[in-house]
Amino acid sequence: MSVDPTAVVHESAYVDDGATIGAGTRVWHFCHVLPGAVIGARCSLGQNVVVMNGTRIGDNVKIQNNVSIYEGVELGDDVFCGPSMVFTNVLNPRSAVSRKTEYRPTRVGRGATIGANATVVCGHSIGEYAFVGAGAVVTRDVPAYALMTGVPARRTGWMSRHGEKLVPLPLEADGVRRFRCPATGERYVLDGERMAPEGSA
Repeated sequence: MSVDPTAVVHESAYVDDGATIGAGTRVWHFCHVLPGAVIGARCSLGQNVVVMNGTRIGDNVKIQNNVSIYEGVELGDDVFCGPSMVFTNVLNPRSAVSRKTEYRPTRVGRGATIGANATVVCGHSIGEYAFVGAGAVVTRDVPAYALMTGVPARRTGWMSRHGEKLVPLPLEADGVRRFRCPATGERYVLDGERMAPEGSA
């Protein structure tokens, strides 16, 4: 077990030998971190969170109560997982059929938010700063900055890095579709289905 001395692990939590927990991370009541799990710095694991072996969690990740991070899931820096949201790692589970060699990966990009009670079906990626609404069911890849709602989840808008729904700006002479964050004024450019901050590479 490699737990940074500045990390805080509640006395009711279990951190198994072979797990790694970074500086300043807090592991709260009744959590279980299994061998081989790697958790970055300044993370927060709420009550009753399970982190399975072979998973990787970046820095400054917030995982709210009752979330299980199953093998095959990778969370980038600054990801937010809402209360009781669900990851999966097998598409067609059967109790009597072992499918441990059929796990499908799920990757969540930097800064993404997954709302309370949302479900992410395995084998898909969630782009950076995407926002999955509460109760949504993700059944396909999610573009960066996309706002996804409903069952199954559909893109219903775009979100800024600040977590605000982007506002479309009047079309300019160059024909480029631009958007603005109402909180920060930061401008974004849409190229097909690719949203990015204006001026980014």
